[in-house]
Amino acid sequence: MATKKTTKTTTPDDNIASAAQAMADLTAMYQKMGMNAMAFMGGDWMERMSDMGAEMLEFYTQRVQADVDLYHKLLHCKDLHEMQEIQGEFLQRAINRYTEETGKIIEMSKSAMGGGS
Repeated sequence: MATKKTTKTTTPDDNIASAAQAMADLTAMYQKMGMNAMAFMGGDWMERMSDMGAEMLEFYTQRVQADVDLYHKLLHCKDLHEMQEIQGEFLQRAINRYTEETGKIIEMSKSAMGGGS
């Protein structure tokens, strides 16, 4: 007597539901891990990280404004020499600002990690 094999067929909907459940389980696990890892950091750390993010966004805003100003000046320059001067000044200011901002972010990072004042 032959034995009958039963095979379960899956539909695309079953696969989607299974994948969605797996993603939901992973998300829940990551959230739990993240919340437990951050619990010891406290409100002070969160505030310092927020300050650092705000500082970086302000810097980005200033850099975009400097780019807009550069293009405005370039559109109105009269000759090649003036264009070179405008570009040179822009690059020097950008180097100076990036250097200053790097120092600020380093100090803020030290403070956030408990190594600074």
